[in-house]
Amino acid sequence: MEVRRYCLTCDLKDDSILIEKYKSFHAQGKVWPEIIQSIKDSGILNMEIYLIGNRMFMILEVSKDFDFNKKAQMDSKNPKVKEWETLMSTFQKPVEWSRNNEKWLKMGRIFKLN
Repeated sequence: MEVRRYCLTCDLKDDSILIEKYKSFHAQGKVWPEIIQSIKDSGILNMEIYLIGNRMFMILEVSKDFDFNKKAQMDSKNPKVKEWETLMSTFQKPVEWSRNNEKWLKMGRIFKLN
């Protein structure tokens, strides 16, 4: 199976209480089951989120037919995903160079050791 990888970044509001609460929503077993199912249904095979300070880094491993636009369309029709995204927006803030208040921005690879 062909697997592709994407890396994305997003910031949290610079507030230690909000950051801890955000982390608690993402603790193992705490993400709503409907969100996990939506992630899997979109073709995301694995997802990891890392945090330092208020900067997050997400790694997605996706199937060959995964498409960000298709995922966005699926999410827009899913009331639970919309509820989750509204809740997460209370913690997240766009990075300073984002356009149109985009939250998660795709990063470009600049080095790979082979």
